[in-house]
Amino acid sequence: VQLQASGGGSVQPGGSLRLSCAASGFTSHYTAIGWFRQAPGKERKEVSCISKSRDDRIYYSESVKGRFTISRDSAKNTVYLQMNNLKPEDTGVYYCATDLEGAYTPAISTTECDAAFNYWGKGTQVTVSS
Repeated sequence: VQLQASGGGSVQPGGSLRLSCAASGFTSHYTAIGWFRQAPGKERKEVSCISKSRDDRIYYSESVKGRFTISRDSAKNTVYLQMNNLKPEDTGVYYCATDLEGAYTPAISTTECDAAFNYWGKGTQVTVSS
């Protein structure tokens, strides 16, 4: 089981990036996928989550609502995070994770992302600076 996050980079404020989370060794549309950000010196926090494909419930943190979009391409076994109008506070290492065979049924809605994320990919760095 592997998750590979990619697509990070350095952009100016107002710019855009699209992160990809490519899954291998399992079928990601049967699991919840979450994107997390760890800013320098801070704890890792959830940014956006999507439930398994049949449900497609989506969560966004307040700080990214209206700017970020999470989506799934089941044919490519990949989940994307489109990030628009990036701000310096979006800077950090972004990780994706899944709750494959998680300890409990995930609760994902517009107001929460609660899943037993137990497989994590290596992060991809996003730097937003002028």
